[in-house]
Amino acid sequence: MRKNNRFCFNSIAILLSLSVSAFLTGCASSDKGVNGQVIVYNWGEYIDPETIRMFEEETGIKVIYDEFETNESMYPKVESGAVAYDIACPSDYMISRMIDNGMLSEINYDNMPNAKNNIGAQYYEQSRGFDPENKYAIPYCWGTVGILYNKTLVDEPITRWAQLWDEKYADDILMQDSVRDAFMVAEKLNGDSMNTLDLTELTAAKDLLIKQKPLVQAYVVDQVRDKMIGGEAAIGVIYSGEAIYTQKENPDLVYVIPEEGTNVWIDSWVILKNAPNKENAEKFIDFMCRADIALMNFDYITYSTPNVAARELIEDESIKYSEIAFPDLSQYDNLETYVYLGEDGDSLYNELWKEVKAH
Repeated sequence: MRKNNRFCFNSIAILLSLSVSAFLTGCASSDKGVNGQVIVYNWGEYIDPETIRMFEEETGIKVIYDEFETNESMYPKVESGAVAYDIACPSDYMISRMIDNGMLSEINYDNMPNAKNNIGAQYYEQSRGFDPENKYAIPYCWGTVGILYNKTLVDEPITRWAQLWDEKYADDILMQDSVRDAFMVAEKLNGDSMNTLDLTELTAAKDLLIKQKPLVQAYVVDQVRDKMIGGEAAIGVIYSGEAIYTQKENPDLVYVIPEEGTNVWIDSWVILKNAPNKENAEKFIDFMCRADIALMNFDYITYSTPNVAARELIEDESIKYSEIAFPDLSQYDNLETYVYLGEDGDSLYNELWKEVKAH
């Protein structure tokens, strides 16, 4: 769910190469030497392009690869059927919506032994928040939302969301420019669920964000990473995968999961209900769940892998046992996964967010 742009050069390369691949696929579809195709819809910069080349080489299946920027831009394109995608990689709450609307095909684990055996049981357990019987989604990447702070720019350890309301950090705080993530911070601070639809609780969260706004340097997304690396802010709300990268660039940065609780998110592979190449889709997902391939993708995008077999292959022990990449979630309270709130719920959050931004 959470991407960065540090691979923009490689992203251009993959788009060019796969656009050519898509063109050739159309020309080669009648070629008996080609074992068909699979059409994949994924986040930008969210896969190692070498793994796609390897899949094509090993299976003879051509990959047509398309990218989206948000769950919200992905959904209507898939729903419309304008492109007959086989596979998508939505986030937790959007998978819930797609299940509700009958858009997904049930997973046949017998055809995907790597998905069955290599993904940790705890990640399937976490997925039950949006896929109650683990019928539709194979976890691909996961992470947390937390606080990144520069230990040279604060005079105390930052461990709580409440500290983002401390006036001594005025103009040194970065918040996510995202309605659900911004409200999550305020809701957790108030002791409420980040999936609440209670108007009283939502109004309290809105008022809290409005109170905080004069202290906020900026509401940003990717810029949190760059500003924190450059020492332009002291504290920022960030996704764990990006925190791993920032610490490599600036060792003064510290990432924490706040005491009040936070969001644990999961992005998962799903097969669309009317996938024209379902068998090849199963082969693609199973290939991506192979330990060595999952490790390549983890190394490339830095977001935590739920593939326990891949984690065993990590040679750098500082990453293998990283509390950022692989935290022991049992040590934390009030962790939740986003669920789809319905159109009325989305509208309510968006209206309240407009009020926050208008102040």
